[in-house]
Amino acid sequence: MTGFADWEADAWAHEEPWDQQYFSYPEEPRRPRRRGAHRTPPPPHSLRGRIVAFALAAGAFTAAGQQLWPSAEEPAPTVEYEALGQADAPAPLPPDSPELLDTVRPTDPDRYADLIDSGARYAEELAAEQAAKLRPLFMKFTSGTFTSGYGARWGTLHPGVDVAAPIGTPIYAVEDGTVIDAGPASGFGMWVRLRGDDGTVTVYGHINTALVAVGDHVTAGDEIATVGNRGESTGPHCHFEVWLNGTDRIDPIPWLATRGISLGPERD
Repeated sequence: MTGFADWEADAWAHEEPWDQQYFSYPEEPRRPRRRGAHRTPPPPHSLRGRIVAFALAAGAFTAAGQQLWPSAEEPAPTVEYEALGQADAPAPLPPDSPELLDTVRPTDPDRYADLIDSGARYAEELAAEQAAKLRPLFMKFTSGTFTSGYGARWGTLHPGVDVAAPIGTPIYAVEDGTVIDAGPASGFGMWVRLRGDDGTVTVYGHINTALVAVGDHVTAGDEIATVGNRGESTGPHCHFEVWLNGTDRIDPIPWLATRGISLGPERD
């Protein structure tokens, strides 16, 4: 009996229901299975209170941050530049941009032409002042051989000194002064005369060419003429005289010595 009961139970389990044996129903399309969302059990009342307090604190912090730090969509507050006399205000930079140094970019370079010119003139004047400071106060009038001094010569007064040198040798102003003569002169052929700032007149005779004109102001060391052989001359040389107060002729040797200038030994 036990075996028969098992066989009968198994037959009933595999037998189709009677309604599917005698009736046919249209099959409904299968719908995709939707998985239900995982739900968590509601928190207890004490935890709910903590969550609400934390949410309120987070909202307050966010509101305060929006007031202190403007967002990227909102422009940052700027100073009223028009009130300060400036037409255009600089555009605000994004919060994450690096800080840049202010630079001046001239829109029209011609506006600064006058400033550039005045700066160049000032630089030239400054250079001239520095060069003037380096100039000597006194200068030997030419280079060559000292051949004749001040005194009686051939029965007459020789009122100066002679330094022999080739024609064209530069002649320099001994001290600062103003040109009072430059051109032909009796006995000298041609000469240049300078009146110094202290009133002393210096004479440069028998010159070949004059490089200055009357009224020019020169400084010690400026080239004013070249050595020549004009007038009553026995050879190319420069005749030099010193006139105190513009009239009194004196021996140039001591006068030059007090100014640190030596002509060396006299040679015929």
